[in-house]
Amino acid sequence: MTAFFRNLCQSIDILNRWVGRVVAWATALVVVVVFTDVVMRYAFNTSFVFTQEMEWHLFAFIFLMGAGATLLNDGHVRVDVFYSRMGPKAQAWVNLIGVLFFLIPGCAMIVITSLKFVGNAFAVMESSPDPGGIPFRFIVKSFIPAGIFLLLIQGIAMGIRSFFIIIGRDLDAGGDV
Repeated sequence: MTAFFRNLCQSIDILNRWVGRVVAWATALVVVVVFTDVVMRYAFNTSFVFTQEMEWHLFAFIFLMGAGATLLNDGHVRVDVFYSRMGPKAQAWVNLIGVLFFLIPGCAMIVITSLKFVGNAFAVMESSPDPGGIPFRFIVKSFIPAGIFLLLIQGIAMGIRSFFIIIGRDLDAGGDV
């Protein structure tokens, strides 16, 4: 049974690592887009709606799709006043309680409530209301449930690992803690 959970957690990690790499490239792309927008504004005294919308569409992609990879790498903001001084089992308890009572319900709520929102955007093939804007806004909106789902499954992997640490087993080490 331990092997099943180890494989599950590793599969989730692999998925979020891969998505994290895509997000890293999108981050480089947003730098290029913002640089282009700034040059166009200040050097040529012009700006394009498409470029401005591309900036925040890429930012939305980075923020939403990178959330799971950020959790995998322990990169989310946390108040470490007490947590950093705790031992591994106490930290595992904090993580497990946080996953069960906050992360899973919060993510589930966002995914469930965003599905109709995204469905409506796809149904009308929503695009920018601004002339010259991005015609595929519905695609950007689909990153809401997709990104939060990636965060949810990474949180589940974190909760599983925490549970095994609490019972004295380390899934990643394959033995007792």
